[in-house]
Amino acid sequence: MKKKIFIIIISLVFILASIIYYFFSKNNYKTIEFGNNSIKSAEDIKEYILNISSYEAEISVEVKSNKNTNKYKIKQSYSSSKQFKQEILEPNNIEGLITIYDGKSLKITNTKLGLEKIYENYEYLLENSLCLNDFIDEYKNSNNAKLIEEDNDIIMQIKSEKNSSKYNVYKKLYVSKEKAKPIKMEIYDTNQKMLVYILYNEIKMNSINKDEVLAFKL
Repeated sequence: MKKKIFIIIISLVFILASIIYYFFSKNNYKTIEFGNNSIKSAEDIKEYILNISSYEAEISVEVKSNKNTNKYKIKQSYSSSKQFKQEILEPNNIEGLITIYDGKSLKITNTKLGLEKIYENYEYLLENSLCLNDFIDEYKNSNNAKLIEEDNDIIMQIKSEKNSSKYNVYKKLYVSKEKAKPIKMEIYDTNQKMLVYILYNEIKMNSINKDEVLAFKL
């Protein structure tokens, strides 16, 4: 009899523990994936963006100078182990230009002309302002990072000081509160003149691995 009661108690404890584990696991999942509208504070979204493990995006880019504005459409893939791939989709004259970095070597391919160049032991790509991961790294290490909350978005802002005062710029990443996804990025000079405008047409986060990024092996 005592043995039977003991088995029943152990079973109840196991069931209770399973329920508690399921409850916390479910809530944790919602926090990470932002599938629940009730867990979307500005701070939560900021931490989510700063800790993405990978992303795949199609972006429209406008680069402005004193004389003209150049427009591009680009596809990017990135994994947190420093693998990166970028492909130019538009304009037509540089369509098919692909840059791949596998953590050690850089490969540049022109698929239209059938040309490629590999740079062995290439230092990790730095100062690529078109990349979301570049912004994230800067934000994490910046002493001038700000978080601004608006009605439907949050704005993650930094003052970039990578080289010298000549190149100081301000970067603003707009993130949707509803979807916890980047909407656009704006880069300004010290006179608040816009230099680069990036629109995230499509973006998937935490959905790819390094093998998918490195579609072309070096």
